[in-house]
Amino acid sequence: MVMLPETVKERLRFYFITDDSAQMPALEQVKAAVRGGVTMVQYRHKRFSAELFGEVLEIRKLCHANNVPLVINDNILLAKAADADGVHLGQEDAQPYVARAVLGESALIGVSVSTPAELAKTDLTGCDYIGTGPVFVTGSKKDPKPVIGIDGLRAVVAKARRPVVAIGGITAGQARACLDAGACGVAVVSWVSRADDPEQQARQLANACGIEKVETELLSPWADEFGLIKELMAIYGETAVETTKWIVPPGDDAAVLPGIDRPVFTTDAQVEDTHFSFSWQTPRDVGARAVAVTLSDLAAAYASPVAMFINLTLPDDVNDGLVKELYAGVAEALSHYGCALGGGNVSGGPGVALEMFAVGNMVCDTPPLRSAARPGDTLYCTGRLGLARAGLLSLQAKQVQGNERFIERFKYPRARFDAARVLAENGVACVMDISDGLSGDARHIAEASGVTIAFDLDEGLMQGYLLEYCGGVRAEAEAMVLRGGEDYELLFACPAKKAAAVAQSLNDIYRVGHCRAFSGKYLENDRLQTSFQHGRSDDRS
Repeated sequence: MVMLPETVKERLRFYFITDDSAQMPALEQVKAAVRGGVTMVQYRHKRFSAELFGEVLEIRKLCHANNVPLVINDNILLAKAADADGVHLGQEDAQPYVARAVLGESALIGVSVSTPAELAKTDLTGCDYIGTGPVFVTGSKKDPKPVIGIDGLRAVVAKARRPVVAIGGITAGQARACLDAGACGVAVVSWVSRADDPEQQARQLANACGIEKVETELLSPWADEFGLIKELMAIYGETAVETTKWIVPPGDDAAVLPGIDRPVFTTDAQVEDTHFSFSWQTPRDVGARAVAVTLSDLAAAYASPVAMFINLTLPDDVNDGLVKELYAGVAEALSHYGCALGGGNVSGGPGVALEMFAVGNMVCDTPPLRSAARPGDTLYCTGRLGLARAGLLSLQAKQVQGNERFIERFKYPRARFDAARVLAENGVACVMDISDGLSGDARHIAEASGVTIAFDLDEGLMQGYLLEYCGGVRAEAEAMVLRGGEDYELLFACPAKKAAAVAQSLNDIYRVGHCRAFSGKYLENDRLQTSFQHGRSDDRS
């Protein structure tokens, strides 16, 4: 997962590093720290061997189940093998950009720096945060560097362009001074690992850092598939507006729907770190978004939603709480669209994924088709395009401030059943939803209909805050509109006179092009010749 700058700062608040010289095993140290309110864990073992790999995996499962990132000290390959969240590097270790190349854009990478002079000569390319110290005298390292004190910490913070976490001899009584000096958080070793009551010591430090820790019980990874399914269906039942009169309701081997006059089916998949990231979205947001993007296809087919089935894949370190919140979002969105949950399945896998299957009932006699565009038709879209793309780019660049309106469009798409109803009432025969970007989806219509589409973008699409986002450069705004991705508006072709009738009831339509007799190529006036593709390395982190 890619952590946004503010998220990194929050995670650094109380940073625990395992102690390979303590009598308490590393796993027990982490358990005490997590119970006490730790926000990040670093696994450090200077004499690490392959026999300890199982210990690292257990710590990773514990941390992830309790929503605590785990980074590995020094060892990039161990971080990769253990599927840790990142790595922390010393001055004699590999460069941060090397770790970034191995671990990927989503990795959390820290670097140790002691003084402003050391900071000035350190290549921080690919680095997310800096560890600075020792601030006070420490006994947990055999060869500590000279103590820098609060003044030294303040000097590094003043020069650093990354969040700074203070380390070295820090106690609950000294944490406030480090935070007041500009550190985002404090890192400790022996304060927890060698304490008589490690959990209580951890709680004292958490309180000193302003962390309110209420729960003392550790969350465990999900394990009971059937019990979890029962709980998820109960969550749905609490919030759903049931519209389907089931012949056999969810709970048996298969649900049986009542007769549907014109059944319509669609599928979609939402995969962690391809379509969503829990560092950008809450589980509730992810669930709601998965429903909206799946039902968007039904809207484009002039179908009202009837039921949805979900196959859920979960890694072994996800706790039940995350899954329940995910399904709370699913239930809320299904209720909003008047769609029932028909059931599904839960299975293990490498990451969180939702495979969606939706059933709808077509509301008109003739379905809209991509192949129904004709020469002379004009091509239109509902709503503004390119905004979701700007939101995604903002998240990838970790530039949230000032771009919230774009991020909202990426995180919270809507299935345009309102627009579909108007298009159906006016007999518009060529419709599809825009998920792959205007350029790519217009090409789908051109190929299916055997026409050439010449782009002619309404100026309104590029005005306002999209143009501001692009620095006032019209060509860049046009590129955002054309390449876009995940707008989930509707794209439709019809005669201009029919579009004028549509506009009487739908005020957010924009002209994007014209359909001509096939000229030998499907698109004209498209300088990009590319479109958004889900999961491509240049589109996703």
